Amino acid sequence: MSLIPKKGTVYVVDDDEAVRDSLQWLLEGKDYRVKCFDSAESFLSRFDPREVACLIADIRMDGMSGLELQDRLLERKSPLPIVFITGHGDVPMAVNTMKKGAMDFIEKPFKEEELVSLVERMLDQARVAFSQHQEQASRDALLSRLTTREAQVLERIVAGRLNKQIADDLGISIKTVEAHRANIMEKLNANTVADLLKIALGASQKA
Repeated sequence: MSLIPKKGTVYVVDDDEAVRDSLQWLLEGKDYRVKCFDSAESFLSRFDPREVACLIADIRMDGMSGLELQDRLLERKSPLPIVFITGHGDVPMAVNTMKKGAMDFIEKPFKEEELVSLVERMLDQARVAFSQHQEQASRDALLSRLTTREAQVLERIVAGRLNKQIADDLGISIKTVEAHRANIMEKLNANTVADLLKIALGASQKA
């Protein structure tokens, strides 16, 4: 058994067993962790969004097509990078998948070097997306600690409102605004207003 850490997970979704076996053999030989599925439905029921992973899927399959699978992942707001395997006649269809965010498509028969290069690019993107997701989850966890009033005060701090203006907006005293500000700083582990803005703006950019 190899002691080298796996580079990441590659999901393969194709109803052709020979294609699945070929891809698994190729990618495991390059030290990727490979999980194969014979249908889009079985993949969706077992897909773990917490993994750093990418997806190689056939466009034409029995049951749910690769296009429908992509739509389901988009509905889930999944950042999973996708490459589609296509036959010659499917190229216009594949172009449409790229307009929806697929990274690329490869035509059958595909070149091994081209596929491995694509997988590495997809996993690079997946690592960035996973890191951003983790950062956002940390921000969300911090912001969830605020009371409704504290969230209102924070929103106005981000908008550049002064304490007096915030007090007028919310019908509270300046001293109360200052107390809320202190609580917000403590709950968000922020030492400066700049720290506060990074946390708050990171959350609003996601929204």
